[in-house]
Amino acid sequence: MKARKKTKVIYVGEVPVGGRNPVSVQSMTKTDTADVKSTVRQIQSLEKSGCEIIRLAVPDINAAKALGRIKKSITIPMIADIHFDWRLALEAIKQGVEGLRINPGNIGARWKIKEVISAAEDKEIPIRIGVNAGSLEKDLLRKYGHPTPEALVESAGRHIQILNELNFSNIKVSLKASDVLKTVDAYRLFSKKYDYPLHIGISEAGLPSVGIIKSSVGLGILLAEGIGDTIRVSLTAEPEEEVRVAYAILGSLGLRKKGVNIISCPTCGRCRIDLKSLVKKVEHKVRNMDKPITIAVMGCVVNGPGEAREADFGIAGGKGRGILFRKGEIVKKVKEEELLEALVEEIDALNKVP
Repeated sequence: MKARKKTKVIYVGEVPVGGRNPVSVQSMTKTDTADVKSTVRQIQSLEKSGCEIIRLAVPDINAAKALGRIKKSITIPMIADIHFDWRLALEAIKQGVEGLRINPGNIGARWKIKEVISAAEDKEIPIRIGVNAGSLEKDLLRKYGHPTPEALVESAGRHIQILNELNFSNIKVSLKASDVLKTVDAYRLFSKKYDYPLHIGISEAGLPSVGIIKSSVGLGILLAEGIGDTIRVSLTAEPEEEVRVAYAILGSLGLRKKGVNIISCPTCGRCRIDLKSLVKKVEHKVRNMDKPITIAVMGCVVNGPGEAREADFGIAGGKGRGILFRKGEIVKKVKEEELLEALVEEIDALNKVP
C-alpha cells in the first residue's frame, strides 16, 4: 500500500482533514432538516456510531434557520449542503455551521460568490467543491461527450479557479460518480494535479447488498494508493450503516481501528452448528463495543483455532461441544449451547480492563 499523499490541511470544526491526519468518517442525515427533533436524534445516533463530521441538506430557508438549533444539541461539526442559492449559504454560516458544500460556479453573479467567501473567511469555514457526474456543466458534456474523468477534473478546476481568484484556498474537493472506475480515475487525475484534501466516495452506490461492494472496491483502491482524506459511504440505508461500512473499509487497510472486528468461517461439510445464527448473536452483543479487537467465530473445533490464531479470542463449535480460544490457544471446552455465554464472559472481562 502506498503512503498517503500529503495534501493541504483544513479544519472542519476541530476535525483536521488532509495532510497525514487520520482519514475522517462522515455521513449525511436523511431527515427533513427543518424537523429539528428528528434530525438531532439521527445525528446523536451517528455520533455514537463514530461519525466524525455530519452533512445536512439545506434546500430552503426553513432548513437553513433550523441549523442553529440542531447545532446546540450535537457535538460533531456540521456541514451545510447547498445548491445554487447564495442566501442559504449566508444563513447557514450565520447559524454556526463548520463547513459548506457549495460549488461557486453555480451561485451566479460574482458579487454573490464574494459575499459567501467573505462570510466563510470570517468564520474560517472551509468550502467543499463537490463535482458530480450527474450534474456536469453542459459545455463539458458537449466537449467530452459524457461525464469522463477528465470532464470531472476540469469542472473541479473551474470552481477552484473562481475561489483562488478571490484569494480563497480553504478548500476540499470531491469528484463522484456512480461508476466505480470512472470515480477512481477522476480522483487519480485530480490528485496528480492538485494538493487539496479530497473527500472520496461513490455516489448513489445503491442498496447495501450492492453499494457496500461498490464502495469497498472504489474507496479501497483509492485509499490503498494513498488518495483520500475523508470518506462517506453513500448507501440507500440508515446512515449508521454508512459509518459502520466506512470504518470496516478503513480497518481492512489498517488505516483506522475502531470497534470489534468479527471474522467467521464460510462453513463447510465439517460444520455441525448453526454458525450464521451464532455470528449474528455475537455481532449483536459487541455492536457498541469500541475496543479494537478481533473475535473469531468458527464452525470447526479441529481447524478453528489454527485458522483464526491471530484473533484476540474466539469460539469454535462442533456437534454438542465447542471451545473458547485466545490467540490460537484453547482456553476451555464448553457445551455447544454455552458457547455464546462463554464468549460474552470474556468480552465483559475485557470491557472492565481500562
